[in-house]
Amino acid sequence: MVATTAISDRYRIKTKQLDMPPRLLLGPGPANVNPRVLAAMSIGPVGHLDPSYLALMDEIGDLLRYAWQTENELTISVSGTGTAAMEATLANTVEPGDVVLVGVKGYFGNRLVDMAGRYGGDVRTMTKPWGQVFSLADIETNLETHKPAILALVHAETSTGARQPLEGVAELCRQHNCLLLVDTVTSLGGVPLYLDDWGIDLAYSCSQKGLGCPPGASPFTMSNRALEKLNNRTKPVPNWYLDMSLLAKYWGEQRVYHHTAPINTNYGLRESLRLVAEEGLEQRWQRHQKNAEMLWEGLAELNLTCHVDREFRLPTLTTVRIPDGVDGKAIAQRLLTEYNIEIAGGLGELGGKVWRIGLMGYNSRPENVLLLLDALEKVLKS
Repeated sequence: MVATTAISDRYRIKTKQLDMPPRLLLGPGPANVNPRVLAAMSIGPVGHLDPSYLALMDEIGDLLRYAWQTENELTISVSGTGTAAMEATLANTVEPGDVVLVGVKGYFGNRLVDMAGRYGGDVRTMTKPWGQVFSLADIETNLETHKPAILALVHAETSTGARQPLEGVAELCRQHNCLLLVDTVTSLGGVPLYLDDWGIDLAYSCSQKGLGCPPGASPFTMSNRALEKLNNRTKPVPNWYLDMSLLAKYWGEQRVYHHTAPINTNYGLRESLRLVAEEGLEQRWQRHQKNAEMLWEGLAELNLTCHVDREFRLPTLTTVRIPDGVDGKAIAQRLLTEYNIEIAGGLGELGGKVWRIGLMGYNSRPENVLLLLDALEKVLKS
């Protein structure tokens, strides 16, 4: 049948072939991607229930278990960015009235507060100035006071560059019969993580930072203790898309259709995890630490100060205090336009006060540190 209504050409724009600028992404993510990952993502898709793809899903699960150092059976890639995996931890475990204690020491602690409240949690907070971390004594006092069902902590706070020590926290959680939920978005693949040894019950991350893959497929894992809480819910998980009781049937032996997975994105995630395994966790963690220390020493030579005490700094994300009288946004813009280097400004309470510099995954290399320091010195002097 021929259309009888006139077709509007208003949005029939003529565009050129895609050509994006060659940025060096040294902000808080995404980071640049290893060519092997890009090559894997260019392979033609198969069906989301094809036997070859189901085998790939199993490989992703095992490689994630290695990267996180866990035996958790339910260890999967959530189809979505890290925020989807973050929401999945809360959607599956928080029931109306559950006390959820969140450690807030940056922007993403506040996001956990917001999400937990939307699922009916009785949200309590413990706080620290942005850039500081909680001691075991802080955590114990708050567990005794609030008696939560879930304690949520950000291991690597992307807004501040601070690393929250986790050793000993699980023992306190067990004493108070609560689950330990941890944000590892800016630590997985670049910072020492031992989920089982540290007793972490729920963890999530993303693909575009320490793993060095484009965003869109986000690691998620639940311990048996967390699964028990999920299985004993009085009402269904209020988020169908992120319901792990359904997703587990797709990722597990049953292979029940749930949604059309982002097939090529998971190709990339598999390759990025394969790179992690090839390098080895210890070597990878050492590489990130060594390059971060090189950055910190170079910043000091430029009379720039890091915001976080050295003991608690992330090797993947460094916050640098913007000197008095310097327009931090203008400096970042010049780095982008004159040198094709991206760094970011601060979020929330640190807005206008710091720059955030990421050395993650494929980007954690000495030559990138030297390029940035040279460019930063030039723009600060001119």
